[in-house]
Amino acid sequence: MQTGLKITAFAAALAATFGAAYGAGQELDPVVEDGAPASAHDERHAPASPAPHESDGHDGHGTTPAGGLQISENGYTLDLRTPTVEAGRRADLRFTVRDADGRAVTEYQREHDKELHLIVASRDLLTYRHLHPTRASDGTWSTPVDLPRAGGYRVFADFTPATRGAENLTLGADLAASGPYRPQYLPEPRDTARAGGYEVRLDGALRPGRGTGLNLTVSRDGKPVTDLQPHLGAYGHLVALRSGDLAYLHVHPNGEPGDGSTEPGPAVSFTATAPSAGSYRLFLDFKHDGVVRTAAFTVQAGTRPGAEAGADAETSAPAPDAPDSGTGDHDGRGGDGHGH
Repeated sequence: MQTGLKITAFAAALAATFGAAYGAGQELDPVVEDGAPASAHDERHAPASPAPHESDGHDGHGTTPAGGLQISENGYTLDLRTPTVEAGRRADLRFTVRDADGRAVTEYQREHDKELHLIVASRDLLTYRHLHPTRASDGTWSTPVDLPRAGGYRVFADFTPATRGAENLTLGADLAASGPYRPQYLPEPRDTARAGGYEVRLDGALRPGRGTGLNLTVSRDGKPVTDLQPHLGAYGHLVALRSGDLAYLHVHPNGEPGDGSTEPGPAVSFTATAPSAGSYRLFLDFKHDGVVRTAAFTVQAGTRPGAEAGADAETSAPAPDAPDSGTGDHDGRGGDGHGH
């Protein structure tokens, strides 16, 4: 056989092999978290790629930079010691924050009642964890985590070093959960979400490059909840992630418990700025009857007038809010997604 024919035959065989493997993967049952169904397969809600290209956090128009897109910033680096875990199996997630000299950081400023906030989110934004790991004396942080579905995840460390003049940073690193993987679609926007028997309504919209108000109103059995409990120094904690690259937005609550003007519900208000137009996922943590629950919303920033805020179905289930207890789920499997 001539060399050209041999190469052609080999290429054809290789293509057939990969085609068969792809077909087999498509036959796998979809792995969808309880209460987080996939939406219609349209262009606006295409599945997130497992590892999209990361930018520097700017959209080219001078808008607010987003966090979490870089593993190193201002001389600090997120050293993720556990880059892979097995889906559906509990694992110990370990990491260290290092300074410009490579030394582990051991002193932090406390913000929202914690030295460091750890967020773990799947690339399709259907799995979400807000964890509070424990720090050893050598600067190594650790927390148990159980990710229900295979695929790509992003780990965010939100912290402020104790060094004088240090700024708050959000560093990000990729995490992989092994197992059969099938991409899911971002849920369609709605203005209400359910969370463990509660309903949360979202009023307001994200605007690219401009701070706007977001009001989230909590009710249960059709009645407003007026006795929310403080959680992380506020009556609610909101995390916003941009679909596609999972850029992390810093969202600040308006007011705090005990300031003389902030009521314990039913509304919790925030101010947020979207760094660019596009789809975002909002995760509201709130505490009531000693349990932290999470409501998740899909929102559009500057892309569809009149349809800029919305939510999917129930994304969390109740679990005891025990200090330093590790982790739970935001997928309706019986956990709350928090480790304290």
